[in-house]
Amino acid sequence: MPLPQLLALNAVVLVALILVLWAVNLKTRDPSFIDAWWGAGMGLAAAVSYLAVGNHGARQAVLTAICVAWGLRLGIYLFRRWRAHGPDRRYVRMMADAQTRRGWSYGFASLILVFALQAPLQILVCLPVQLGQYGPTTLGPVAMAGAVLAVFGLVFESVGDWQLSRFKADPTNAGKVLDTGLWRYTRHPNYFGDACVWWGLGLIGTEAGGPGLIALAGPVLITFLLTRVSGVPTSEAGIAKRRPDYAAYLARTSGFIPLPPKQI
Repeated sequence: MPLPQLLALNAVVLVALILVLWAVNLKTRDPSFIDAWWGAGMGLAAAVSYLAVGNHGARQAVLTAICVAWGLRLGIYLFRRWRAHGPDRRYVRMMADAQTRRGWSYGFASLILVFALQAPLQILVCLPVQLGQYGPTTLGPVAMAGAVLAVFGLVFESVGDWQLSRFKADPTNAGKVLDTGLWRYTRHPNYFGDACVWWGLGLIGTEAGGPGLIALAGPVLITFLLTRVSGVPTSEAGIAKRRPDYAAYLARTSGFIPLPPKQI
């Protein structure tokens, strides 16, 4: 299948499923579950790309397998978190603001502010896995390095999420800040791990040659989103008010790349 047709196929699949999820959201009145679809949708796009192109070499298999594993792990983790903890306060504030200040209906607000951008962003971030289905079937040195980086990122974010889940499960930690394990060295091991996964997939994708170099647009975009838009900024907003120790943690701990804590 030619690349333009593959991109169009994935766009149709992702947009159709986003509309289905939006319709479900109209019943639940809570769009928080969309976070689980972020990774799961890109894992699906990877699987569709692998099957549609049919260039089933080792490089394509590794590229697809890592993306599917990342998407499934992240999707299941975030879905379980939503089921356990209920609506995400970010979405609650977003919907309330759109309805009270802008006068939007819930359906329109959730479509425009939450669901509409999902598929386009997934297509762009997932460029490495789509473009990487073409070209050589063997793993060259760059692809091997990318695979190592991606697996490292997957393990890193998985451990970080596991440590956070254990911390939150202990009622004696209510109102406290997790500053041990990976969280001692970075305030966001999950986001850093995500970035490593996609830079690794980007490196694998570049070995497709030619258009494969465009694959790096995916990790560039997700790194920007994680550090400047929907990752670090939104997750840290308001935490200092809820957790008195967070200001000190903020001052001594790296915001993204793991580094030794500063001596305050």
